[in-house]
Amino acid sequence: MRVLVIDDSRSSATVIAQRVEAIAGVTATVCLDPQVALAQCAETEFDLVLVDYVMPKLDGIEVLTALRALERYRLVPMIMIASTLDVEVKRRAIQAGATDFLSKPCDWIEFQARVRNLLTLRQAQIDLGDRARKLTADVASATEKLVAREEEIIWRLARAIEYRDGTTGDHVSRVAEICRLMAEELGLGPERARILYLAAPLHDIGKIGVCDAILQKPGRLTDEEMALMRRHVEFGADILRDASTEVVRVAAVVARTHHEKWDGSGYPAGLSGAEIPIEGRIVAVADVFDALCSERPYKPAWPVEKAQAEIIACSGGHFDPACIEAFLACWPQIAALAQGEKQGDMIEAA
Repeated sequence: MRVLVIDDSRSSATVIAQRVEAIAGVTATVCLDPQVALAQCAETEFDLVLVDYVMPKLDGIEVLTALRALERYRLVPMIMIASTLDVEVKRRAIQAGATDFLSKPCDWIEFQARVRNLLTLRQAQIDLGDRARKLTADVASATEKLVAREEEIIWRLARAIEYRDGTTGDHVSRVAEICRLMAEELGLGPERARILYLAAPLHDIGKIGVCDAILQKPGRLTDEEMALMRRHVEFGADILRDASTEVVRVAAVVARTHHEKWDGSGYPAGLSGAEIPIEGRIVAVADVFDALCSERPYKPAWPVEKAQAEIIACSGGHFDPACIEAFLACWPQIAALAQGEKQGDMIEAA
């Protein structure tokens, strides 16, 4: 443990330091100038400070006040030593942050007992801080592992949905990335954008409840088949309801609302405008765009520019105009995602 002795009297400071170092495991540093002592404390964290009251330049109370203003000295014990300690001086010293008081000349048995007790408390304080930091790190590590496991489960489930839908492409990952870009552009903030990025891949989880004959039909669906297909929204919301995590709660919102339309002509509830949660409005744009750019059993893939034109044409009808503005602001990154998939398909085919 390290103790700082601040006293303008060299002889007094030397004797105090000797008595301090007589305690096992303790070293003492002497400083005769209070201003130099403050500069030294700004660089070094001592475990106990012993400060004389009457000194030139700065008195002991001024030194205590300055030290307590330093974050690293907010909890460090400090003893004021003075030849006379009247009630008013003690009151001011306590207000300045003194932990204890000693009178000159010191009773060295009492002195060492006081110093030893405060250093014991200081060590306990340090140990408690170390344990708190370790606990915080352990909690952060455990939380990080839980988040990683949750993300892994989401992506594996999303991939399973892709296979169920008759495709093995990266539709869900592209939709997720487009959603993240748009969310950040719309000012939702990094955390909400991250949550939407993880929730978006589950937007079609309800297709698990739709039969293969409908999901993989090469031609247009009949009205009856379309009604059955649209039930995937209901299935998805039911699968994800009453979630305990924010990601899955947002995924439930997305699953339920990504087929609603800005003009109220969508399904299942016919919501319009701001009645549709922003997450659902964003996913609607990303999902339709990537679906247009992707090959499906019932249609070939559209060129990226044609898909973009279709998205723009549907602004104010199918899509929220603000979401379309965000989509266009992110267009270079979105186009790169779509074109990267097409290039990958070409390489794989070759």
